[in-house]
Amino acid sequence: MADDGLISHKRDPIKSSVGNAAAQRRRQHAVTVGKERREALMRTKRLCRVGVSGNSDDASLDDGDMMVENDQSVLEARTSSAVEELKLAVAYQGKGATQKRVNALRDLRRLLSKSEFPPVEAALQAGAIPLLIQCLSFSSPDEQLLEAAWCLTNIAAGKPEETKALFPALPLLVAHLGEKSSVHVVEQCAWALGNVAGEGEELRNVLLLQGALPALARMMLPNKRSTVRTAAWALSNLIKGPDPRAATELIKIDGIPDGIVRNLKKGDDELATEVAWVIVYLTALSNVATTILAKSNLVQVLVEILAMSSSLQLLIPVLRSLGNLVAGDNHITNVLVAGHEITDNAIQALVKCLKSEHRILKKEAAWVLSNIAAGSVEHKRLIYSSEAMQLLLNLLSTAAFDIKKEVAYVLGNICVAPAEGSGRPNVILDHLVNLVRGGCLTGFVVLVRSADVEAAKLGLQFIELVLRGMPNGEGPKLVEREDGIDAMERYQFHENEELRCMANELVDKYFGEEYGLDE
Repeated sequence: MADDGLISHKRDPIKSSVGNAAAQRRRQHAVTVGKERREALMRTKRLCRVGVSGNSDDASLDDGDMMVENDQSVLEARTSSAVEELKLAVAYQGKGATQKRVNALRDLRRLLSKSEFPPVEAALQAGAIPLLIQCLSFSSPDEQLLEAAWCLTNIAAGKPEETKALFPALPLLVAHLGEKSSVHVVEQCAWALGNVAGEGEELRNVLLLQGALPALARMMLPNKRSTVRTAAWALSNLIKGPDPRAATELIKIDGIPDGIVRNLKKGDDELATEVAWVIVYLTALSNVATTILAKSNLVQVLVEILAMSSSLQLLIPVLRSLGNLVAGDNHITNVLVAGHEITDNAIQALVKCLKSEHRILKKEAAWVLSNIAAGSVEHKRLIYSSEAMQLLLNLLSTAAFDIKKEVAYVLGNICVAPAEGSGRPNVILDHLVNLVRGGCLTGFVVLVRSADVEAAKLGLQFIELVLRGMPNGEGPKLVEREDGIDAMERYQFHENEELRCMANELVDKYFGEEYGLDE
């Protein structure tokens, strides 16, 4: 079905000139969003140093007492020895066999969780995986299951080839997510599966075929904070694509839409952050999910968090989720932001982000505003009359290039209204005039001179608006004053056909042989 596919087009009421390709770009790159973040490794895979039960013998693990070996070979030798001990414990059938296995598992787990550089390779070479699988067998005591799953969790946090070594253990890890397992075992197995899912599409597909998605989704429904947090993190790894079917399947599970909104609203920052990343991937990859979530009060909750939270880790996925939602089709957009109150609140919250010292918040806030600005004329006027405008103008001239580009989309979209049919967009004259008077043309000419094709196109589109729309025919003079002619002539023989044609047509039309003769 079409609705199940990756959304490849942003709502684009502007058919030419300053369109809103920013959201389309973000959706196309949704599957790599984790790689763009500084904390990508933390988000994708996580080493488990403190037990999920909270009452293990290693509750003191959080005191920072790391096990550090000066010689890595010593640590690897200890690990190989621990695996050999586990092998003996698994084979032993006499009195105290269970405790013997638990003790051996615990020794191995300590080496894999308290070391600065966990000796995963040594554990694998010694044959740990088949032994750990045996220890995961059903009817085993919870303590044994927990220790075995913990070992597998940290092995899965290793290098790609180390993570793939868990392949034979995946069916049991998924099976232990069922209702017959204890809460702590379920959570530890979910953590291991989250690490596996974070490795890549191949393993994600294996987990989906083995039923990991509905099993993890059930963990989102209870009110146990740590369980929901772990499940949300694992799900965000599992549905991140590029195949959108997992995102669509997740949102269709009974109780998931309500559970997402509830946990986002009532959870602390840590829980809300994990849930927000689930929303990022749902709304980036699935039309179905976007439509379902748009019918809830999710946007209001996102705006409230945006206005009140100071957590950078939370604000980033909240901004991306909000941007994805307002990048839906026109119907969804109008439902979301046509009401003045929620739009005003959203813009005020985005202004806070534009003022932030964190460059990522400025960039994300500008992207969300560009999506809102691509809506109705009413949306454009709300932004135009807000505090955001002066901030955006300042950022266009002073910010880093990637932020400038996002800001340019906002300013460009504010200046145009969609035309009937496929014609050029109509200019909103007062917006254009005041923005040009505010000095923004300089910033757009800078974009034309850039090596970034998308930015150069955006700059040319805005120059076209100025040439066509400024009153009294003053557009050409304004462009000439900013050395815009020279900037456009750079594309006379450019390899990019679209940029070459755009620039040459503008120069020919507005700066031909008769230009300046009437002076």
